[in-house]
Formats: sequence, structure tokens, C-alpha cells
Amino acid sequence: MTITHLVTHSGGFHADELLSSVVLTRLFPDAELMRTRDRQWITPGADKIIYDVGGAFDAEAQIFDHHQRPGPLRDDEQPYSSFGLIWAHYGRDYLVALGVPETDVEAIHNKFDAKFVLPIDLLDNGAMEPSVAGPLSIMTLPSLLGSLKPVFDDTSPTADDDAFMMALPIARSFVEAQIRNLAAKARAQSIVVASIEKAGTSPILELPMGMPYRSALDKAEADHIMFVVNPRGDDWMLGGIKLSNETFEQRADLPAAWAGLTDANLEEACGVKGAKFCHNARFIAVANSREAIMQMADLAIAELARVAANGQDLSQNDD
Repeated sequence: MTITHLVTHSGGFHADELLSSVVLTRLFPDAELMRTRDRQWITPGADKIIYDVGGAFDAEAQIFDHHQRPGPLRDDEQPYSSFGLIWAHYGRDYLVALGVPETDVEAIHNKFDAKFVLPIDLLDNGAMEPSVAGPLSIMTLPSLLGSLKPVFDDTSPTADDDAFMMALPIARSFVEAQIRNLAAKARAQSIVVASIEKAGTSPILELPMGMPYRSALDKAEADHIMFVVNPRGDDWMLGGIKLSNETFEQRADLPAAWAGLTDANLEEACGVKGAKFCHNARFIAVANSREAIMQMADLAIAELARVAANGQDLSQNDD
């Protein structure tokens, strides 16, 4: 039977049923989204999906609530919210509907679940405190979506429903942006792997364009690569490689003598015609041609070797 209604609770809303609605309205665009606590509507039926209300979880009956006791748990005993339940049941179909290649669906489904869905589940169930984000807790997605609720003295009888429907496309933009990024990273993997193979033992990785590359480097255990080169518009870029996503520290910095210089000053400092810019923090440099940027990359590698040799000499002298 065709799904004609998507049913969640009325009143104030949270991130979990709002994000569940993002998934379900994509899969069932002709279904009416209803916000109600009417017993008739929150009783399972073949033509409706009920979520975050109803006091039961039964995927076959198409009811996905988590407020009952005991509530549904993941295999690792962490609690589900309605978003986690909807994602577990409908997430793969949602990815296919967004155009994710079937070969990437399972991996992206799992990554999105771990990085995006699980934190929503934990926060909604009180299994994680918002304070874990410290002073940035106000910037978490549940807080941002929660800020779209009506103010306390909005007496309009449709205030909650109006706010929910206004928040829905905003929530959709966050979910779909995350999926696009995960899909892009999956597409980049094969390109980066081929580029790593082409680089061989070289410490310089040349890519055909800017793209996510760190996870591919880690998987390939290509620890010998120190810098990445790629075209950027009409220019070429030389970049360092962060040790992880949690730090700005890099495998190697660009030469200290280049820091903060531009144009003629940078050309003079490095001796490369066409050098245009080096960030003061020494994580990126720009030149006007591939030839120029490759010369700068070679100079950066030579400087690393010189610094390493001097450090070894000093250590030996101390002995």
C-alpha cells in the first residue's frame, strides 16, 4: 500500500523527529506530514509511518518511537532516538534517492550514522551532555535547530507547526550537505590512490584538483608524502598535510623564510619566478604555474632535509 501520511507528534519539536522528517519526506514526497497526538493517527496502519510518538518500535508495523521503557538500543547498547531508528531502516534507500552509487551506499550509511546520527541519538536521550561541546555547545546542530522554535509568548495556535515547517528545509540542507561531502570523499578515494601510486617514493603528491585526500593517505600508509600539489583556478597550490582533523600541526611546514611573503618578495626569498604567496603559518603557498609550484615543492623538501641533517649533526656534537 502507498504511504499517504508521515505522522509525528505535535507541540514543541526536537532535532530527532525533524531530521527523521528530512529522510521520510524525500522518500515519500506525496505523503502528508502530520503533527498530532491523536490516538487514531498514532495507531499503526499500512498507509502511514509513525515516528517519535506512539510508544512502540516495530519496523514492520512502521512505527518508530523510542520513549517507551525499555527503549530500543543499538548493538553496542547505546540508545536510539527516532532519527537513529528511521536512519537504520530507511537510510540506505534515502542515499540511493540522493544519487549515491550503490557501491558506496553501505560505507556512507555507516559513516553518516557514526558521525551525524549517533550524536543526535545520544543528545536526545540524555546519554550525552551538550556541555561536551564546551562554549561551542550553542553551535551544535540540535541547538541551532532548537533555536528555530517559536518564542514563549507567540500565542499563534499554529506557531509550533509553522516553526517546524520552516525548520525542515534548513535541516534538510545540513543533512544533504553532509551526504554530498561523504559521497565526494568516496569519489576522491580512487583518484588519490592512483596519484599515490604514481608518486611512488616521491614526498610530493600531485592531484588533478583540490579534493579530500587524508583518509586515502592514511589507508595507503603513505607516510613519506610531505606536501600536496594541485591546480587552483589559474594558479597552483602547495599545501602541507595535517596530522589529523583535530589539529593544525602538519607533517612538515613550508620554509620559515617564506612565511607571510607575497609576489616579488617571495620570488626573491625562494628564487622561483612566479611564486605568489605563502601563508604566515606556512601551511600553503601559491604560484602561477605548475613549473613554479613544483620548484617550490622541491625547495621545501630540500629545506626539510637540511634542517633534519643539521639537527642530527647537533645531536652528534652533543655526544
